[in-house]
Amino acid sequence: DVDGRKLHYIHARAARDGALTLVLSHGWPGSVFEFHKVIEPLTHPENFGGDAADAFHVICPSLTGYGWSEPWLEEGCDIRMVAERQVKLMKGLGIERYGVQGGDWGGLVSPYMAVIAPEQVVGVHLNMCSTASTDDAEEARAQGVLPGRTCISREYYYEHRGYAVIQSLKPDQLAFALNDSPLGLAAWIVQSFYAWGDINGDIESRFSKDELITNIMIYWLTESMPSAIRLYRESMQTRRFGPPDTYIAAPTGVALFKDIPRPKRAWAERQYNITRWTEMPSGGHFAALEEPMLLVEDVRAFFRTLK
Repeated sequence: DVDGRKLHYIHARAARDGALTLVLSHGWPGSVFEFHKVIEPLTHPENFGGDAADAFHVICPSLTGYGWSEPWLEEGCDIRMVAERQVKLMKGLGIERYGVQGGDWGGLVSPYMAVIAPEQVVGVHLNMCSTASTDDAEEARAQGVLPGRTCISREYYYEHRGYAVIQSLKPDQLAFALNDSPLGLAAWIVQSFYAWGDINGDIESRFSKDELITNIMIYWLTESMPSAIRLYRESMQTRRFGPPDTYIAAPTGVALFKDIPRPKRAWAERQYNITRWTEMPSGGHFAALEEPMLLVEDVRAFFRTLK
């Protein structure tokens, strides 16, 4: 119970008591199920050819209003409030020192957690790095992004952002349809996996039918898509649809997959204390599902210097 609402989380413990706790935060249209391939390698690296000294205790919260986490019914539950509730979860569990990791919404929740709890968060690892672009139109075009306040790809802006517009402006109208039709819900979710995964036209090269259906069923059985997409509206209203305005002082590692934002390290360094920057050879937006071991190895390497 956090602020009078239930917050669901997975808590997987390492065999080593002194292991650092790592909070993995998912995004939309994902869920805690995104992490099913990385939890065991992170908690028990010795079973996957790794060093037991690299083990983490892992906590994967369902974001407020997602899956089994109850929605916040009042206005103002933006991305910062989601982060505040996860910080309160960690305090309630008595965990005073931890790292954070995430992509999509989790790539915003994690930096906000570092801002809210700077004494507790030892490091931030992102597989989606949202930051400003450049005002130089030619530099932006060469990077494949738009100039200005966000480094999203030109392809995303012109071809794929329709879902975000409706979810930011009229989420409740869409919510009735998504809660009424399992086929409509599946189409709405799977389209994003198709558009953002590094799939080369073959969605099942990265995501099995079982994985896709399981993720859809989490939204369907909990009837959580209305509250999940409401996060877009609330974060847009409070002008927090992006990283914190303040500099992220915590050491930050970035694993750069093929994704919606396409930052340069120089751009990211204006916003984050970048201490590790890895450009991945393959994998897309859903890194924990697409390239789990690439992600795990980068997380281990980053936090190894911070433990």
